[in-house]
Amino acid sequence: MSLTATAKAGPPGPAGTGPGSDDGRAAALRRTWRKASPYAYIAPFFTLFLAFGLFPLLYTAFVSLYRVELQTSGEMEWRGIANYTALFTDEYFWTSLRNTFTIGVLSTVPQLAMALGLAHLLNYKLRGRTFIRTAILLPYATSVAAATLVFAQLFGKDFGLINYVIGLAGFDPVDWQTGTVASQIAVSSIVVWRWTGYNALIYLAGMQSIPHELYEAAEMDGASRWRQFLHVTLPGLRPTIVFTVIISTIGATQLFGEPLLFEGSISGGISHQYQTLGLYMYEQGWGFFHLGRAAAIAWVMFVLIVVLVGVNALLVRRRARKEAGR
Repeated sequence: MSLTATAKAGPPGPAGTGPGSDDGRAAALRRTWRKASPYAYIAPFFTLFLAFGLFPLLYTAFVSLYRVELQTSGEMEWRGIANYTALFTDEYFWTSLRNTFTIGVLSTVPQLAMALGLAHLLNYKLRGRTFIRTAILLPYATSVAAATLVFAQLFGKDFGLINYVIGLAGFDPVDWQTGTVASQIAVSSIVVWRWTGYNALIYLAGMQSIPHELYEAAEMDGASRWRQFLHVTLPGLRPTIVFTVIISTIGATQLFGEPLLFEGSISGGISHQYQTLGLYMYEQGWGFFHLGRAAAIAWVMFVLIVVLVGVNALLVRRRARKEAGR
C-alpha cells in the first residue's frame, strides 16, 4: 500500500470502539434510551388515562345512542338521538339544570369571595399563621359524607341549630329541606364550607408570587391597603382567579354528594327542588335503570362544562386584549 493511501485512511481507532463492538452497541443503546426515556416516563399516565379516562368517555357516547337497561345490560337496542330528544322534553331535566346553575352561583360566588378575603388576611404577618392555614384546610380534608350529615342536622327543621338561632332572633323556623330556595342555600353552604379554605390557600400562593416592590411603590405613592388590594393584588391574581373560577364551575356542574346525602333522596327533595344534573343522572341510571339515558346526561354535562370553560376563556382573552390596547 502506498504512503498516500495510508495517510488518507488515517490512524486506526482504539480497539473495541467500532460500530460492531460491545462499546459501540452500548453507546447506541444509551442514545436510544435518551431519546425514548421521556416517553417511557409519561407512558404510565397515558396508559391510565386511556383505560380510565378516554375509553369510558367514548364508550359512554356509544351507549348514549342505545336503549340499555340495567337489568339486561347485554341487550342493546339502537335509538340514535332518541335518548337526547327524550331528555330535552323531560321537565325534570330542565329543573335539574336550573338547580345546578342556581346552586353553582350560590356556592361559587361566596366561596371565592370569602377565599380571597381570607388569603388577603393571611398574606400579612399574623400570629399563628401556620395554624390558621392548616385549620382552614381541614374542611377540605373532611369526608363529604360526614360533612353533609352534620349539616343536615344543623339545618333540621325542628331541632336544628340554625333554626334555634333564628328563633332566638324572633323569626319563624325555616323548612330547609322542603323549601326550594332554603334547600338550595343549605346545600350551597356545605360546598362553601368545604372549599373556601382550599381556594384561599391557592389565592395565598398567588399573592406571595406578586413582587413585594409593587406594594412598596404603591405605599410610597400614598395608596391605602384597600387601594393596594384593588390595583396591585387583584391584577396580579387574575390568572389564579380565572383558574379557580373554572375549577369551581366544573365542580358545581358535577355536584353530586352534597345533594344526595343532604336528605338521602336521589330525587333531590319531594319536588326535585335541589336535584342537580349529577343527581338526575344517578336517578335515571340507578333509580330507573335507564343506562342509555344516563349516558346521554353524562355527555350533556360534558358538553356543558366545555362550553362554560370556553366562555370563561373567551371573556379572559377579550379582557386581556382590552388591557393590552390601552
